[in-house]
Amino acid sequence: MNAVLAELLTAIALTMLASLAGWFAAGDVGAERMALVAVSFFFLRQLWMVLRLVHWAGCPLGTPTPSASGAWGAAFEALHRRARLARAEREHATEELARFRHAAEALPDGVVILDGYRVIEWMNLQAEACFGLKASVDTGSRITHLLREPEFLAYLDSPDHRGVPLELQTQRNPGRSLHVQAAPFAAGRTLLLVRDVTQLQKLATMRRDFVANVSHELKTPLTVTIGFVETALEALNDTPPQEIAQYLQTAAVQAQRMQQLIDDLLTLSSLETDSPPPLEDPIDVAALLADIYRDVEALSAGRHRITLENQGPRRLLGSASELRSAFANLAGNAVRYTAAGGTIVLRWSVEGSAGGRFSVSDSGFGIAREHLPRLTERFYRVDRGRSREVGGTGLGLAIVKHVLERHQAALQIESEPGKGSRFSAVFPPHRVQS
Repeated sequence: MNAVLAELLTAIALTMLASLAGWFAAGDVGAERMALVAVSFFFLRQLWMVLRLVHWAGCPLGTPTPSASGAWGAAFEALHRRARLARAEREHATEELARFRHAAEALPDGVVILDGYRVIEWMNLQAEACFGLKASVDTGSRITHLLREPEFLAYLDSPDHRGVPLELQTQRNPGRSLHVQAAPFAAGRTLLLVRDVTQLQKLATMRRDFVANVSHELKTPLTVTIGFVETALEALNDTPPQEIAQYLQTAAVQAQRMQQLIDDLLTLSSLETDSPPPLEDPIDVAALLADIYRDVEALSAGRHRITLENQGPRRLLGSASELRSAFANLAGNAVRYTAAGGTIVLRWSVEGSAGGRFSVSDSGFGIAREHLPRLTERFYRVDRGRSREVGGTGLGLAIVKHVLERHQAALQIESEPGKGSRFSAVFPPHRVQS
């Protein structure tokens, strides 16, 4: 269209020039005709300027305005100023939008913006991870076509969903529990906030199980203690002193069991909280192992064949009290879960790339493969009856695990039913000194 107008204006201008030349040649140039020519050229110039303006308006944003003199120059300059202001506002709006998106990406919760038809306009990375969506593919799709859980659709359709969260599990991301909340947004849009609460629910379950387990573990010895104390009190006048002493001795054993359980709970709590990192004291491994060996010999009371092998680095960096507790737990478990006449080997050796390994091997009952991943859980027992019989609290391996993690070490467990077990604490090179 602009090209056609330009050709038309050019043809008109040439025609007028030709007419003016003819009039001059014939000597017939009057005032009226000169006025007509001047007015025609004025309107042609206005049309030409309008054409330039129309052409500029069709150019990409940022194209400089045409240059001209007079009133048109002032008009073009005013348009240039407005274009410059509009460009600055667009750049500011773009920066604000980018800042908003960066802020939304940094949020710990997922954010999804839906239009009035529930079409996804935008989502952050956290929302992608929670819902199992992909922004590059799913933006522009209706969220109800992607998440088809009936409770989610009913939640969006409900007029009372504002401020009321929804607990949701989706087939697109199985195994995750989501906390979804919808809120009205600008221009009929909906803002979806989503949070992954899977870990929180697991922690709540663990807390409930922990309270139940502690109550159960304390109930039995407490009941036994109260029962024997009451029996001793009732039988003071007509029972031989030896029998009373036996009652009190049994009650004392159960009280000691409760005391050990409480001590282990306090130790585990201290390790799990934000306690300061372990000390970096150089520990004489030979002295530590000799100390552990004496304790194991005393606990065994000659019922097992116990050997000590020290072929590893001389020193270990860390907290002597924490590491002694971990090593003693591993060695004590071997004594408790190995039948009389069995063998137990305590070994300190060099690990690959100059690390260190403390291992306790036994010829005990052994553990089935399905139990191995859960052995470090609090109060988890393979055989509850046998554990109570040998006096374990069910917290020893949990304590060992936390102590080793604080020392950047790892607990490795190898076991097979009927063939014994080997529990190893593997330390990195920076924790040992030759």
